Amino acid sequence: MKKTLKAILFGTAALMLSLTGCSKGSSDNATINLWAFTDEVPKMVEKYKEAHPDFKYDVKTTIIATTDGAYQPALDQALQAGGKDAPDMYCAESAFVLKYTKGDMQDYAIPYADLGIDIEKAIKDADIAGYTVDIGSNKNGQVDALAYQSTGGAFIYRRSVAKQAFGSDDPAVVQEAIGGGSGSWDKFWEAAEILAANGCAIVSGDGDIWHAVENSSDKGWIVDGKLYIDPKREKLLDYSKDLTDKGWSNQTQDWQDAWFADMKGVGEKPVLGFFGPAWLINYTIAPNCGGNAVGEGTYGDWGVCNSPIGFFWGGTWILGNKNMADEKKEAVKSLIEWITLNTTEDGLLYKWANGTLNGEGGTKDTVSSGVVMAKSNGELAFLAGQNMFDYFVPANQYANGKNLTQYDESINQIWRDQVRAYAAGEKSREAAIADFKQTVSDNLGIE
Repeated sequence: MKKTLKAILFGTAALMLSLTGCSKGSSDNATINLWAFTDEVPKMVEKYKEAHPDFKYDVKTTIIATTDGAYQPALDQALQAGGKDAPDMYCAESAFVLKYTKGDMQDYAIPYADLGIDIEKAIKDADIAGYTVDIGSNKNGQVDALAYQSTGGAFIYRRSVAKQAFGSDDPAVVQEAIGGGSGSWDKFWEAAEILAANGCAIVSGDGDIWHAVENSSDKGWIVDGKLYIDPKREKLLDYSKDLTDKGWSNQTQDWQDAWFADMKGVGEKPVLGFFGPAWLINYTIAPNCGGNAVGEGTYGDWGVCNSPIGFFWGGTWILGNKNMADEKKEAVKSLIEWITLNTTEDGLLYKWANGTLNGEGGTKDTVSSGVVMAKSNGELAFLAGQNMFDYFVPANQYANGKNLTQYDESINQIWRDQVRAYAAGEKSREAAIADFKQTVSDNLGIE
């Protein structure tokens, strides 16, 4: 993504913000240093402290926005410098988490097992989504990080457009029409033709299919130290060209005004839907739908069904520093367990899934634990009362966490820029691929 998920959702503008300082007279080892790129995890820790008055540690929080790439260099420097101000706990977003679990900065992460967590049992007992475990595991197979949110993707569609094209807005009918769960794009493109004949687009732009294309690849961008273009990712060139030349999209770019206009239903042509996780509904489509109740804008005119291809998009992983003082480990363990593994109604996962972290009526979201999701209620008025968990829970199982590299954020942007240039007729397919390879080489030194 051009912007990271967290920067988009929360718009954190400050480069550094200390939310809570150390209490006067407290020793360095009585303070947990937490680093994050939004206030999301820090606020979770505040809730933990409220619920656990016997927690004896102060928490000093440093937030550095991912805007302009500021977070990673600062975090890296703090980890390398060590000392009393070094992060004890830190957060990493999906776009760059592999750098900290498998890549250049992995050496600073402490395996959860070394904090005293029986991690294999805990993952099994909580039914933690497999792709989140794969991403959070180091090269030796030890779990260094887990996520609290799950971001398996589904197809989020406009009910009125589905009725116009397919005669029904029922999720089962729409899923059949687009080939949901088939593992193939064939029926999706057939549906695109049906929609075009009805004056509609199947998606807003090629960015809407990118995450499913990316996540379906058999291999990542780097194979044996060299740049590799997986055939499934290379197909984005053809898909994007068809979306443009055949009028199957509105040719928008994600996170731009025209993309948001399609969510409101005021774009060039009515759009059937968007590929995304639950957060795309909560934090992107809903705020841009043009209303806050059924009958306003497109509010209530949405449904969810399985995507043709399994994928995930986004998420935040929690890590601990292996160089933290020994006396802090029990406290860090308690925080990490509460955020990522606790399946009771008192844990973060249940509160996050049911929108009760800050009291009743909050935003419901998908979480990493299948056990928690199974006992949670995902019904949304925005989806005409549909329970979104019926589709997002299995979506977590379809997602693949094994084809990623620590360079994905940069390489993905370069690839998508070249794809758009080809689809727009600005260069040939061969030139787009050659320019992609050259830009990766120039920017990252990867041949």
